[in-house]
Amino acid sequence: MKMKIQILFMAGIMGLTVTACTNLDVDVNSQYTSYPLSEIALEGKMADIYYTFAGPLGRRYDEAQSLSSDEYVGESFDGNYVDDHNYSNMSLHNFTSTDAALGYYEILAGGITKANKIIADLGGNNNLKVVAPARAMRAFFHFILMDSYGDIPILDTIPADSEVIERQPRAAVTRFIVDELKDILPYLSSANDASTYGKPNRWMAEALLAKIYLNWPVYTAESVDQYNADNYTNDKLDSVVYYCDDIIKSGLFDLTSTQRSNPTNVYRTKFFPDNSNKVKDFIYAMPYDATTRSGMTYARFRTWKKANTGVSFFGWESGKSFGGVFALTPEMSSLFTLKGDDRNDVIMKDTIKVYDPSTYNVTDKKWTYNGNLEVIKKDITLKSMDQDLNVGEDANGYNQGYKSIKFYPSEDDYVNHDRNQSNDVPIFRFADILLEKCEAITRGARGTNGDTPESLFNQIRSYVHAPLLDHNPSLEEILDERGREFLDEHWRRNDMIRFGTWESEFGFHKKEILMAHFEKDRRIFPIPKSVLDNNSNWKQNKGYTE
Repeated sequence: MKMKIQILFMAGIMGLTVTACTNLDVDVNSQYTSYPLSEIALEGKMADIYYTFAGPLGRRYDEAQSLSSDEYVGESFDGNYVDDHNYSNMSLHNFTSTDAALGYYEILAGGITKANKIIADLGGNNNLKVVAPARAMRAFFHFILMDSYGDIPILDTIPADSEVIERQPRAAVTRFIVDELKDILPYLSSANDASTYGKPNRWMAEALLAKIYLNWPVYTAESVDQYNADNYTNDKLDSVVYYCDDIIKSGLFDLTSTQRSNPTNVYRTKFFPDNSNKVKDFIYAMPYDATTRSGMTYARFRTWKKANTGVSFFGWESGKSFGGVFALTPEMSSLFTLKGDDRNDVIMKDTIKVYDPSTYNVTDKKWTYNGNLEVIKKDITLKSMDQDLNVGEDANGYNQGYKSIKFYPSEDDYVNHDRNQSNDVPIFRFADILLEKCEAITRGARGTNGDTPESLFNQIRSYVHAPLLDHNPSLEEILDERGREFLDEHWRRNDMIRFGTWESEFGFHKKEILMAHFEKDRRIFPIPKSVLDNNSNWKQNKGYTE
């Protein structure tokens, strides 16, 4: 089990289990209701905010972002894992206000409430150096909600009990987030070490600013359906470059450092169960630990369905079932074909082989299920073209669609801790900063420091040993590269909307399936029914009936 910042984990346990209500009437009082008198008390108070996103990121937010993009198809198996069409609805853009995958609104709203309470308790703007991290998290929670649901309330104070909460236009929320981040930047730590890992610092705030500015035309459009990728115009592109440059010139981040000496594959190693602050590609990550910070369950849903039969291809006997409901779309699978590309190794395809449980590296030994060698196919064939996305409850069905083993599980975590994992999940990476600068210059920003789209792009290709470009990349090449680099990291939906591919056909998001949707309104999700029930003055997002 990897070592963590134990004080923060112990103090932050309550943050993972908090129940938030949508009308923001959340009890956030604790033993720390007065001005903290010690660093430990302050860290305990802040940890409750820092880890608010751990639960959603570990499952439901992951489902919503990954399955709705061209990364995955949400399969079912002759009725198994239909689950009220929670998974298939994401893949078909048939989003409803009761989908379990979309239920993270309340948790993040509760996080905002907790942040506001702590900011007030710690002196507010009269104590900016202390409250800046809480304000950064508040801004981040607003960002996730705005990106997912469009118009949301701007909540920078604790509302009175009788106060009616109104949603604000998405553009106004975006500008609020930007103003917040710029206001607190001077007060955030510039360190990047164990003391800041998993917490908001200057670099996390600047990475978020760069992300917002790159998506500025999307977030500030008069309505979600008004953005047109073919006419992308953005007067904030130089700001993207500015914040990317500040992160680059800090010298604190790189693409190749890992927690292990001489790894055979630097890319894979960064996502192993023992990853940590030693991965200098991680600007901001969510730390998980199967015992003290649980909730990360990616392998459970991305793994071959019957991997719990005997000794699995992981090299250990599970005893715990696997869902296997996430299958890579053929379109995404086709991206992992570059000669020599280390990223190809995160994809499980063709004949299944056994991995070494101590190194997590593949061996030459072939794995069998019920005495048969199993071959995973790229293409997916449904038993019927309908909402269930049913591939069948048998080995042939389980073999439909390549699998991701990027966030590889350890035996102790998965078997002994109820299928939880200790893999930390990056939210902002240095690789993203390089590709964002590359994209911004490609779209018209001024180049700086001698960087060209080609040189920035090839920094990514070089560290994964993929073929280098001999030209400036096209926007299509950038989008494809982002697909390879950030699989399973929850930016694909965001990218597809910006690049104009969200309404295209991919996976089984196809017009021949009756329940599939292609309206531009589907660029944001419906407000969950439970949220509307607690806010009767709100209207559902356009294009949704519930």
